[in-house]
Amino acid sequence: MAPRLGRPAGDEKARLRERDQNVAWRKWYKTERWRKLRLEVLLRDAYTCQQTGIICMGKYPAPNSPVADHRIKHNGDEQLFWDIKNVQTVSKAYHDSEKQKQERAQPGW
Repeated sequence: MAPRLGRPAGDEKARLRERDQNVAWRKWYKTERWRKLRLEVLLRDAYTCQQTGIICMGKYPAPNSPVADHRIKHNGDEQLFWDIKNVQTVSKAYHDSEKQKQERAQPGW
């Protein structure tokens, strides 16, 4: 039986699905415009992590797969979201560890 009071604790996939449904700007990541911007950033940065210098040649979910990362968290601000100067290539390993630590340490993030 499915839980009646929300998703089971520790179910990361369910948490991400729920976030995608409840946060309006999350749909921007599913657009052709984002795919084009992401590719432009990856090519501009030569698939190289701008924080560690490693080549991002892996396929998701490999630690060395490329992630198009917002330098400044946009919080739904369209101008920041779509600003190519605010997007950089980082490795999934960097994005999922160091970048997340930095974001949690900053007030309001």
